[in-house]
Amino acid sequence: MPINGFLYPAPSTPSFAYEVANSLRFNFNDDPRLARTLSTPTNADKYTFSAWIKRDQPTTSAQDYAYLISFDIGGTLREHIRFSTGGANDQLSWYIRDSGSTATSLTTTRQFRDFSAWYHVCCAYDSTQSTSSNRQKIYINGTQVTSFSSSGYVSQNQDSPINTDGHAVKIGSLGNSAGTTGNFSGYMAEVCFIDGQALDPTSFGEFDTDSPNIWKPKSVSGLTFGNNGFHLDFEDSSALGNDVSGNNNDWTPSDFTTTDQSTDTCTNNFATLNPLVTYPSASPVHSEGNLQVVTVNADPGYFGSSSTIGVTQGKWYAEFKPTNSTSGVPYLIGVSSDPAEMARNGATSGNQYSSTEWGYYGHNGNQYHDGSNSSYGDAYTTNDIIGVALDLDNHKLYFSKNGTFQNSGDPTSGSTGTGAISIDTGETYFFILTDLGGAVCTYQANFGSPPFSISSGNSDANGYGNFEYSVPSGYYSLNTKNLAEFG
Repeated sequence: MPINGFLYPAPSTPSFAYEVANSLRFNFNDDPRLARTLSTPTNADKYTFSAWIKRDQPTTSAQDYAYLISFDIGGTLREHIRFSTGGANDQLSWYIRDSGSTATSLTTTRQFRDFSAWYHVCCAYDSTQSTSSNRQKIYINGTQVTSFSSSGYVSQNQDSPINTDGHAVKIGSLGNSAGTTGNFSGYMAEVCFIDGQALDPTSFGEFDTDSPNIWKPKSVSGLTFGNNGFHLDFEDSSALGNDVSGNNNDWTPSDFTTTDQSTDTCTNNFATLNPLVTYPSASPVHSEGNLQVVTVNADPGYFGSSSTIGVTQGKWYAEFKPTNSTSGVPYLIGVSSDPAEMARNGATSGNQYSSTEWGYYGHNGNQYHDGSNSSYGDAYTTNDIIGVALDLDNHKLYFSKNGTFQNSGDPTSGSTGTGAISIDTGETYFFILTDLGGAVCTYQANFGSPPFSISSGNSDANGYGNFEYSVPSGYYSLNTKNLAEFG
């Protein structure tokens, strides 16, 4: 269960009869989008939009919205389903304008600020209804939203601007323009559009029988999609806009890379970096689906970021790639039992570390812990890949540089801990990225769904993850399926 922006170990995880293999990562600065011009609808007065989404952090205050799906020809005719971002309130809104006047603007009271979780968004449009509030319905994780900070509904029998012949629609950006002014940032999976029917969310998901508060996806193969309907599962890396509904209503992808096809999905949620845990007065910038962080230029430096998932037991492996520094190599990669406290205090350097934080320093290869540092391994620099093997069954910590474990370490040595750093028992540990100050440092994190290209490809023993170097025997990538089994 997500708590204060972290995902802690849980006693159980729901079983998924229907598995979602892939999602699509939208990186705000790349201007990513999917585009299609729709044809004659089955019924312009009825449709359902359904998508599973995992948000990236809010972007700059200059951007007001992050668009899930949008049609817009300027001030006269538009329809958007979007999140408010930046300096706004992270609310979901459904906005329609017809002939220059606002027909409807539904904005949820609820705010969506959990960047570790997947949400299911379902919007049902049926303007034939006599009761105005029945013409547009929003559901989040299987439950209808009934509390709105602003509300207004379309007129009876009003055609939907999105579901109209000849209208150019976009997924992931503002409908009438390119550029970063309205880009969605995060992940989307199982994106569906039903033309001619206003369905409730039980057509796309169900509550888990063993964990009845958990909403999970189900197969949509039995649905009737209508003329403009589509189902995007993002499983074809060569055609990310491929429609698998049977309609062949394919979408044109723009400004995605091969690494944007992700295995972080609504049925197996991978750790990412946590944009909610930052030093308030000097917040780093997160991007790439919260798998990239850029620290601030400060001396002695400030906290960078931490994993969204913390662990108390089991053996876990992740890789981190420093990709840029404006001065020297002040990279520091490690683990912490209390990244939130580190972030609040701006802690980063060796003399600020408490007894339950350890770091491997790029400049000299030393380990930093509890106000001091000592010789450990080789120095590392930009574009080296640092592996972190965290053994919480034996409370040992190992670091590798480009596949070679430092200090002659052997992560499979168990309680012997050959070449290991011994860490405290009774703690919940998170992976952390920070620096020792005086530079802006960029890191990319790979918890199993990498934001950077992998030349070899290695998974854990359960078949999860895509790593540059071999995962040590008995270690696993940090995701909810492995967490349920080993965490």
